[in-house]
Amino acid sequence: MLKTRELFDSLTAKPTLSSDNLAAAVDALQDCVEAVTACSAAMLTEDDLQSLASAVSRDMDCADVVTATRNVLTRASGVDTSLLSAQLEACLVACERSHDLCSKHAERHKHCRMCADATRHCADMCRQALNSLHR
Repeated sequence: MLKTRELFDSLTAKPTLSSDNLAAAVDALQDCVEAVTACSAAMLTEDDLQSLASAVSRDMDCADVVTATRNVLTRASGVDTSLLSAQLEACLVACERSHDLCSKHAERHKHCRMCADATRHCADMCRQALNSLHR
């Protein structure tokens, strides 16, 4: 996180969120993308793929939404809190939906447990960022 925070500290235009909050959010988003991408790929190789099909789809959707959110946050482009808020809300929904299904498979599949943990953490980070924006 230190390098991410240092990057945001170096920006001339100051982002809406503090550089500490922004760095923590970007790092959580990156961890989430890695977890849901790996989980969806792993589920495709499981014997019980039919029962995992919905979770694969939700993980893939989550990866796309989280990536877009990370890109928007990384730009740290300032004052358009409406767009940032909407993007964080979409990310929160995507993470919660992915978490709902992967947590159901977490006992049988380690990758689902790791995905459920990452999506829960990312959803929590989205809530915190939204709270910071609306203070």
